[in-house]
Amino acid sequence: MTDTSLSVQTGDASFGDYFALLKPRVMSLVVFTALVGLLVAPVPVHPMIAFTSVLFIALGGGASGALNMWWDSDIDAVMKRTRGRPIPSGRVTRDDALALGLGLSGLSVLMLGLASNWLAAGLLAFTIFFYAVVYTMWLKRWTPQNIVIGGAAGAFPPMIGWAAATGSISIESVLMFALTFMWTPPHFWALALFMKSDYDDAGVPMLTVTHGRRSTRVHILVYTVLLALVAGGVAFSSIGGPVYAATAIVVNLWFLKGAVAIWRRDEAMAEADKYAVEKRFFWVSLFYLFALFSALLLDTALVRFGLELF
Repeated sequence: MTDTSLSVQTGDASFGDYFALLKPRVMSLVVFTALVGLLVAPVPVHPMIAFTSVLFIALGGGASGALNMWWDSDIDAVMKRTRGRPIPSGRVTRDDALALGLGLSGLSVLMLGLASNWLAAGLLAFTIFFYAVVYTMWLKRWTPQNIVIGGAAGAFPPMIGWAAATGSISIESVLMFALTFMWTPPHFWALALFMKSDYDDAGVPMLTVTHGRRSTRVHILVYTVLLALVAGGVAFSSIGGPVYAATAIVVNLWFLKGAVAIWRRDEAMAEADKYAVEKRFFWVSLFYLFALFSALLLDTALVRFGLELF
């Protein structure tokens, strides 16, 4: 598909198409982790300020998604997983996606600064820049470490939420950042394993393409072990508690079991069962982050309502 065909406006664009540019599934993770970062902070936040802060963090995440789809429309048209997106399908023009991304970027940063503080707004601005420029325009097509380094963009929301509440960065917000950062590589490498030739066809140097699938399986295991160590460290911080500690033990053992199962497989085994183990690990990874951040939230709620378990 040529750039010309990607720029054709069919006139069929709907609100849903423009909303899809914001990557709503990714935005939901941004909203949730940012909200947890804001609520577990040791500073009470007025409900209206909390709502508007999370709203503009979400819009900033959506802006990043629109800019990503604008730049990546050529490779999105090649990959089976993404060819139905609004730009490669011809429902939205690249120019419209760029305008939406830039407009929401400016709006979200400005309004977050006015609603909470300028440290949070600065972190949001850096996150948008990092995802749209450093990851999308540079790392993604240049290095197999794209997901490792680029994962920082998705790890900033809890830190931004914490900054919106406290006006500062602390060890607790850095640990939440690290938890999300270390989770990202095994999550996306599992996806790359069962998407098979998509990244190869698109010329994206994902680890499966540059180093092979055996190496990717080893990397998943290594990063899952490192992730478990980071998750354990959070339990000993001021935001950790008994609910988080128990949850971390269970979900990390579950996640490590899945990583070991992936490590033990070869391609013949994977093909024989349609990559069921890899797909299961990918879906468990989605639950993993939700479970740990929910546990942080529950521990905070117990403390604030005077219901400490120990």
